[in-house]
Amino acid sequence: MAAAQLTSTCILPSFEGLRSSTSKPSSVMVSSPFRSLTLRSTRALVVKAATTVAPKYTTLKPLGDRVLVKIKAAEEKSVGGILLPSTAQTKPQGGEVVAVGEGKTIGDKKVEIGVKTGTPVVYSKYAGTEVDFNGASHLILKEDDIVGILEMDDVKDLKPLNDRVLIKVEEAEETTAGGLLLTQATKEKPSIGTVIAVGPGPLNEEGNRVGLPVSPGNIVLYSKYAGNEFKGVDGSEYITLPASDVMAVLS
Repeated sequence: MAAAQLTSTCILPSFEGLRSSTSKPSSVMVSSPFRSLTLRSTRALVVKAATTVAPKYTTLKPLGDRVLVKIKAAEEKSVGGILLPSTAQTKPQGGEVVAVGEGKTIGDKKVEIGVKTGTPVVYSKYAGTEVDFNGASHLILKEDDIVGILEMDDVKDLKPLNDRVLIKVEEAEETTAGGLLLTQATKEKPSIGTVIAVGPGPLNEEGNRVGLPVSPGNIVLYSKYAGNEFKGVDGSEYITLPASDVMAVLS
């Protein structure tokens, strides 16, 4: 029976806060009967190969407004101490900045990168290009793909960057209007929440910051499928998104 060997990085579609991580590359034997797998049966699996930099290269300098982030190490055990198989480890969204570009020019003004080396950051789910460098997984991404700075362990302490907003999601209704208890699968995802923190605002054409239209404490309505979702230490749901995805302030 013919067999082919595939080496890949497998990413599950679930992102449960910052305790998730990228699975380690593994060798998977794919026998010929699996060649008939349909798209329907495999669409939940994302295969993303990292670019490997040869050991003879000892430095990697990002250009322009790009940033090099060392990806946070994988969590190999669950909170309860259960050892997780590589297939159950999901892609992390956090890491440490190890190198930055020279920034960008807006109009006649030179704007430097807003984060420094050594800063722990959170970035958008599918941002950047993954690189294996100096024996560790890194990500090269644009500064705009960095959601915020997270120096503590809880996402509620996230400091958003640029035009990003951190929102604590309102809890879903537990029962229907008629009093029926809803299961987790049937609870409608809320798109209302309380603003916890806001970024300094985007840059205008002159390179100056423009303030955001929302403030901490505002209760807002936001686009249903926007942003990046996280779970806090206490189990609360949070979302980060651009201020442009906030549709209204409720009172």
